Amino acid sequence: MAIITLRLATPADAEQIREIYNYEVLHTTATFDLVPRSLDEQQQWLAERSGAFATLVAIDTDDPDGEVVGFGALSPYKERAAYRTSVEDSVYIRRDRNGQGIGRLVLSTLIEQAANSGFHAMFARINSAGEASIALHSRCGFELVGVEREVGRKFNRWHDVTLMQRLL
Repeated sequence: MAIITLRLATPADAEQIREIYNYEVLHTTATFDLVPRSLDEQQQWLAERSGAFATLVAIDTDDPDGEVVGFGALSPYKERAAYRTSVEDSVYIRRDRNGQGIGRLVLSTLIEQAANSGFHAMFARINSAGEASIALHSRCGFELVGVEREVGRKFNRWHDVTLMQRLL
């Protein structure tokens, strides 16, 4: 069984994060992005995340290269000032490492990070077909608060978004 550790992402992690994310962009509806990120765009995305919104990476310590096998980040929920105590999470795990508890480790740590940073509410917006992600969030104390119908269009289909929330 691999030992997974979490740490703050560094600019050196940008390429591996990009590979994980771009797979989802190109092949799944886990994200509604339609165009893969360039390395420059991924580096910019990482540079914009610090403090309470820093990105975490999951590292397989059994791997001699210390490969990134997943990542998670917190983002502002909405731009308006009244929402500043709410945050939204993103968790992506490399497809060949799904089902190994890495997502739960990342999400649990993000919840702790959000609480320690003084946030009051944490949200997840998940493609309604993403049963594993919905189940992960449920196991971590999130509750269904609504479904946004046909708000995303990808792969020539409409997609619903499940909105889940956890008070911290």
